[in-house]
Amino acid sequence: MLRILVRFVLLLLALVVAIGALEIVAAESGEVVVLRTRDGAGAVRETRLWVVEHEGRAWLRAGHAKAGWFRALEARPDVEVVRGARTHAFRAVPEPAARAAINARMREKYGWADRYISFLFGRDDAVPIRLEPRAPGADPSSP
Repeated sequence: MLRILVRFVLLLLALVVAIGALEIVAAESGEVVVLRTRDGAGAVRETRLWVVEHEGRAWLRAGHAKAGWFRALEARPDVEVVRGARTHAFRAVPEPAARAAINARMREKYGWADRYISFLFGRDDAVPIRLEPRAPGADPSSP
């Protein structure tokens, strides 16, 4: 009986590790950008995210409004996005009304990876974020 229990626990542990590893692979598949936000003290935080184009703008998506990087973005919407070898300055504008459109664009672009992560975490409370270009040289540390 103990042997069966040990095998079950090991199998369960292997399953959890496999699910986590597949999540990491999925999250890093396709185009991934680096979002730079600033906290209340001005310290830079970097977050790796997916990006899509919609209505002539780049869009990001927060899985939910409680994410730390999203709260920092709400407090200080002037952000930087590293896309490829270039860094761009943006004003991040959360736009919940665009959820269906952005979720669809993410699904089109990221395919199985988006479906897998959506299965794990859902997208009902995802927050689309429109990136509005800022003037070059604008100070990202200002609120």
